[in-house]
Amino acid sequence: MLKRLLIENYALIDHLDISFPGELVIITGETGAGKSILLGALSLVLGGRSDLSVLKDPSRNCVVEATFEEEGREIPVRRIITPQGRSRGFIDDEPAGVDRLRALAARQIDIHSQHQQLLLSERDFQRTVLDSYAGLLPAVEAHGCAYQALLDAEKALKELDSRIAASERERDYLEFQYRQLDEASLRAGELEELEEEQGRLAHSESVKEQVSRIDQLFGGEDLSLEGRLKEMAACVERIAPHFPEFTEFRARIDAARIELKDIRDEVASRGERIVFSPERLEEVDDRLSRLYGLLRKFDVPTVEELISLRDDLSARLGAGLDAQLDRERLAGQVTSLREACLQSAEALHAARAQAAPGLAAVLQEQVRSLEMPRARFVVEVKETAAVGPDGLDEVNFLFDANDRGLRPLSKCASGGELSRIMLCIKSLLAQYKGMPTLIFDEIDAGVSGSVAEKMGQMLSRMGEHMQIFAITHLPQVASKGAAHYLVFKTSAPSGVQTCIRPLAGEDRLYEIARMLSGEGVTPEALANADVLLQGNKSKKT
Repeated sequence: MLKRLLIENYALIDHLDISFPGELVIITGETGAGKSILLGALSLVLGGRSDLSVLKDPSRNCVVEATFEEEGREIPVRRIITPQGRSRGFIDDEPAGVDRLRALAARQIDIHSQHQQLLLSERDFQRTVLDSYAGLLPAVEAHGCAYQALLDAEKALKELDSRIAASERERDYLEFQYRQLDEASLRAGELEELEEEQGRLAHSESVKEQVSRIDQLFGGEDLSLEGRLKEMAACVERIAPHFPEFTEFRARIDAARIELKDIRDEVASRGERIVFSPERLEEVDDRLSRLYGLLRKFDVPTVEELISLRDDLSARLGAGLDAQLDRERLAGQVTSLREACLQSAEALHAARAQAAPGLAAVLQEQVRSLEMPRARFVVEVKETAAVGPDGLDEVNFLFDANDRGLRPLSKCASGGELSRIMLCIKSLLAQYKGMPTLIFDEIDAGVSGSVAEKMGQMLSRMGEHMQIFAITHLPQVASKGAAHYLVFKTSAPSGVQTCIRPLAGEDRLYEIARMLSGEGVTPEALANADVLLQGNKSKKT
């Protein structure tokens, strides 16, 4: 329930801090006093739209804080609007977004304003009333979740079908590209190896000629290098007896001769291994030409990237097969979900059809108690062609007040009749939905006299089990409250302000009398007000 409301710098309210009991709370005041401002501030803290225009003083923050009691624990909910237009929300002093504020409001409070009577003509609202009465709200929520799962699965299947269709359109091209790369038998590092081999093959003939020339230089028909070195050694031998220091040259010449002989043998050996093969050169040239062509075609610089592209194409082609398997699985899921939704919708229909006569009887009895003795109420449940998020039912409230025949409620009830019917429905919803707080903004509009008295009695009975706020202009209703608050305007240095204060004793008596007679409160009005208040006290005792 709503225990406390703090408002600062909102519209015509400079500062307001007021607490409420958990019974029937009456709020009265002259037209234009600012009762709607209180509802606006409460709507703001519960996640309503923020607007800079609500700041009374544009240089200060606007703060609205509501304290709720839930399961014995107080929960402060605060909304702050800064002069820069930023909005901040808090639940139990922790930051909370607008969605969290609205979620909390949905389980704490129901604000009924006059325009909400238009809901009576909406079939979704009528269906919700029936579902609440029948205890079907959890089943409807479960069906809604299943229906959303069906929509998600159908959407996923549609998207998968689109991808499969696109994949099929390009599959031939992908397969052609893959075959080109796969048939090329690509190998990492092959291009570099072939280019090196091509270089050797292209120069093998001239290399063999040079090897042959080296061999000729070592040992030609004329005096060979080895023969010349031997002759040089003999010359040293002849010099050494006379000049001993020449002796060392003999050893060095012999070493050079041996090293040169090894070089000649090794050059000859390696030269023999060089193969001049025009056929192999042609094969290498052809292979290189193919690899270069693939590099140009796929616009990549290396064979390794060609291999990566080939593997990617293989994976994409394989994914097409996986997608078909996924589609079969998803199509089966859609079928199962569709069957489950149909079954739950049919179960909801059976339960609604069974509960509809009981709801009609309850509403008819309550409406007749509000001085519509000939009223008839029928709740009609019709199956629609397709399953929706709430099932496959269309619920219509049919009403007849004066034996003119049943017609849709919105087409046959007057404003006063709609007020009474809505009060009966709200009373029923409060009982079955367990809403802790209900706020009625002139639910009694369009009625007077004994009807107002009976509506006040109904509100009073509701207030015995939950917190009820009733904003009213009718003294018969105002006299039924366990608490009474007056909204009024006053002048202050900062301008006109809206204020609220609790009424008791003579103050409350005077306000009821004012509501009876207007500004000129007469002794008769005071006496009548006293009768209303005393009658309310006697009924409670």
